[in-house]
Amino acid sequence: MKRCLSSAPPRFPHDVPIRATLSNWLASTAHDASDEVVGRIEQHCPGFLTHGTVVAAFRDLRTVLYRAVEPFLQDGHEDVREAAVLASIILAEHPGLAGHRDHLAVHARTTLDTSSGTLNRRVARKAPTAWGHDVPDPEPFREEPWDRGPHSDGRGDLAPLPFPWP
Repeated sequence: MKRCLSSAPPRFPHDVPIRATLSNWLASTAHDASDEVVGRIEQHCPGFLTHGTVVAAFRDLRTVLYRAVEPFLQDGHEDVREAAVLASIILAEHPGLAGHRDHLAVHARTTLDTSSGTLNRRVARKAPTAWGHDVPDPEPFREEPWDRGPHSDGRGDLAPLPFPWP
């Protein structure tokens, strides 16, 4: 029987280190088990968070998972640091990690200053705000360049067309 497995290591998009990929996965999983998401699910599926469920077990591990990802907050690779910040922020909603929130708010501000990811910026703004930290207002909506291009009349897509149409 011939094996179809390649001996080459798996490749990740844009040469992102695997520690960033794993931290992003952890952030996504932690979000799925967050108070907000679990609260919404509990409304429709009572007992979702009962003792012994996978989600309850994961939520019990948040302090352990935080300790595992915390060293990557100082990683030399920007993608790794950002992923670690996001995972840490989401995990830090656990009451046992409340003492880490001030430190994470500083990292969240850095993420707001450097990240181009809308979802990452939303997480980096939302949690510190909930923890009582001042977070800069989001950037105002900017028109996209195609609304002001050389063949544009400058109105943008949402402006009404003049009537009668030209």
